[in-house]
Amino acid sequence: MEDPRAFKRRAGRGGGLPLAVAVLAGVACTAAVASTAPVAVASLAQQAALPATPDASPPEGATESFRRCRDGLRGQAVQAGVSPPTFDSLLATIEPDLSVLPLLDAQPEFTTPIWDYLAALVDQERIDDGKAMLREHAEVLERIGNEYGVDPETVVAVWGVESDYGKTFGKRPLLQSLATLSCFGRRQDFFRGELFATLGLLQSGDLRDAGLTGSWAGAFGHTQFMPSTYKRIAVDFDGDGRRDLVGSIPDALASTANYLKRAGWRSGEPWGFEAKLPAGFDASLAGRKSKRALSDWIARGVTRVDGNALAGSGASETAKAGVLLPAGAAGPAFVVFRNFDAIYSYNAAESYALAIAHLSDRLRGEGPFATPWPTDDPGLDRRQRRELQTLLLARGHDIGEADGLIGSLTRRAIAAEQQRLGMTPADGRAGNKVLEALRSEASSPPRR
Repeated sequence: MEDPRAFKRRAGRGGGLPLAVAVLAGVACTAAVASTAPVAVASLAQQAALPATPDASPPEGATESFRRCRDGLRGQAVQAGVSPPTFDSLLATIEPDLSVLPLLDAQPEFTTPIWDYLAALVDQERIDDGKAMLREHAEVLERIGNEYGVDPETVVAVWGVESDYGKTFGKRPLLQSLATLSCFGRRQDFFRGELFATLGLLQSGDLRDAGLTGSWAGAFGHTQFMPSTYKRIAVDFDGDGRRDLVGSIPDALASTANYLKRAGWRSGEPWGFEAKLPAGFDASLAGRKSKRALSDWIARGVTRVDGNALAGSGASETAKAGVLLPAGAAGPAFVVFRNFDAIYSYNAAESYALAIAHLSDRLRGEGPFATPWPTDDPGLDRRQRRELQTLLLARGHDIGEADGLIGSLTRRAIAAEQQRLGMTPADGRAGNKVLEALRSEASSPPRR
């Protein structure tokens, strides 16, 4: 299994990425898909609150070193099934992009609380757009459900989180990024496999655009598949003879359902639900992997958050379940089943899986979590983030456009305003307190 922890993505000028959040903690993939990395390694949802990385010009000698390495990969590519003409035609003019190298070890500038993470990913805009997608693609989603046993809301939730329903695929040229990472930095063997898989997809005709773009590490398309996962899991659901996860929404959504099915998805069972823990609950028992029979949790006094019994709603008392405490014992608690693990395998982070699961519930018409997060400074949704950026622009901060994407320039501007306002810590976090403070100033009449 490939560990996605190292794969982070830079934020651009005003945010620079489609989704303005960062996964809290990626850990090794535990999918039931044999020998696979997570589908969306370095996908749009997994890496956003990172420092901007300036474009890097190759240092003296790097370009020649890259060309020697690239040419040396030809034999390995042929052994992987790539024809010499394909290799030569697609890589002959590729030059390195060394700006991807710092991203192998990039870390978020600040720790992203889960209430910030979910505020941006599961906001009203994404809910409304997702419901529109459910209506627009109802017929194909019904066929996908019949074929793979995965409900439409979960499939559409993955689509919404990964690419904002096809609005944001990523801007890095895949062949250039993968070729660079195949020759420099850590994990060259991993990236060579992804490069050869991309070349194979272009050779077979599944992909037709050699200028394809995506994330810096190779995830691309509507639901951000890595090339090797694409090669194994993608399906031709629209029947045109190609597995096209870039140009075909039916192919992309069906391939996502196919992945979840092969990761152990159980049709008709819930991912889980918000729970209420009894007084004195032993938090050491919690953990996604610390599964017990549901009857055991019932005996310990765990109920649904509304007080109703855990059993029912598609979960039997013999089903194995874990208790998840993403913000510790003071925050919301969740009872999670095997389907949560299937979602988790897609991007190998519990915060990511919870975002998908929660968005799927909201698309079914369910409400927000009942238990508040343990903070007095809630996170901002994308509308509020755009408002905050507009206020920062009005104060003269050069952060680019107000796009709702919180990148390094926006964070520096927020930190400057927090310091001016006497707020501590001046950490650059886009929270409700700084928004309210700037709103108040903007609405107050000027002093005479």
